[in-house]
Amino acid sequence: MITKSKKTEVVFTGAEAAAMAMKQINPGVISIYPITPQTYIAENISKFVADGEMDTEQINVESEHSALSAVAGAEAAGVRAMTATSSQGLALMWEILSVVSGLRLPVVMNVVNRALSAPINIHADHSDVMGSRDLGWIQIFSENPQEVYDHTFLALKLAENKDILLPVMVCQDGFITSHCSENMRVLPDTIVKKFIGEYTPTNRLLDVNNPITVGPLVLPDYFLEIKKMQSEAILNALKIYLKIIKELSALTGRSYDYFEEYKTKDAKAVIVVMSSSAGTARQAVDELRQKGLKVGLIKIRLFRPFPYEAIAKILQNIKIIGVLDRAESLGAQPPLSAEIKNSLYGRKSMPIIKNYIYGLGGRDLTVEQTKDVYKSLLEQKQQKNSIEYIGLNT
Repeated sequence: MITKSKKTEVVFTGAEAAAMAMKQINPGVISIYPITPQTYIAENISKFVADGEMDTEQINVESEHSALSAVAGAEAAGVRAMTATSSQGLALMWEILSVVSGLRLPVVMNVVNRALSAPINIHADHSDVMGSRDLGWIQIFSENPQEVYDHTFLALKLAENKDILLPVMVCQDGFITSHCSENMRVLPDTIVKKFIGEYTPTNRLLDVNNPITVGPLVLPDYFLEIKKMQSEAILNALKIYLKIIKELSALTGRSYDYFEEYKTKDAKAVIVVMSSSAGTARQAVDELRQKGLKVGLIKIRLFRPFPYEAIAKILQNIKIIGVLDRAESLGAQPPLSAEIKNSLYGRKSMPIIKNYIYGLGGRDLTVEQTKDVYKSLLEQKQQKNSIEYIGLNT
């Protein structure tokens, strides 16, 4: 459990980092239903509220569906509100996920990624969040507790921007990030408060002088136009994201671009990956570089909206790319791989792209396995559309 400290340097798990960021934001309402491995966030928030360290209204509910419903109601009323979940909890929220984005409610939700049933599995993969990737939520992926913490503030500023007004998921890998401790730095409360600012909603149900309706029936004559507006808003996030990260980077000294490049300038083979596995891939790059192999890494941070143009500028000059997905898209290309191919479609130079599935249900990705992927990429001579599974039991 998080303990008080006057120092800016702390040792936190990813779950503690999320809870600390939420504590410093101190939203008007928080409603979280506990589910493994997200429960640790809910426990910490409950302690903060009970100890008087937050004056947030904590709403205890009977399910994840109700948790997001409570948060949606609070936001519609004009109150800053947040939640968190995992796996089946996210799936149970399904009906409300599209409601929140469709109503343009700037909810921030920390998602501790975990495999979807069946069979039941409580460990990390991205099947939960990938199942919701087209429901109008901005999605940011975190490699470690520091990024979870920083991304939560970034997410709030994105969500509440007047040209966006859309919900945001801040994702971290279950257990691998959520329950593992790392050194990190936290900002003073006063700095956080100044950065996020006071919440000033444009429209709210409790403003009796400017009455509005939330969630009315919309027939075919206007539904298409509303969805187009929603689409334009999420694309606005690409430009606004870059403005916000400059502000945040000035406070922290850390970078938060759409993606992170690592030794790609002269690389002949590059791996594209998200979340905690980037650390494993980074070590593999370093070890192979010592042997003279020119390999590199791209870690995707912003997955929705996907930064097609920016990623294409980097990858179109790479000879071969390996895309590692921690989720299946049964009957289709894996999610991250499909977006990488979309970004490169129609370019003058089209790299060879190889698809890999790894880490489902929490299976480890080792440095040696990642090095084998790089070596295989360097030997690839032509495009093959088959999918390889890393670490498959035979």
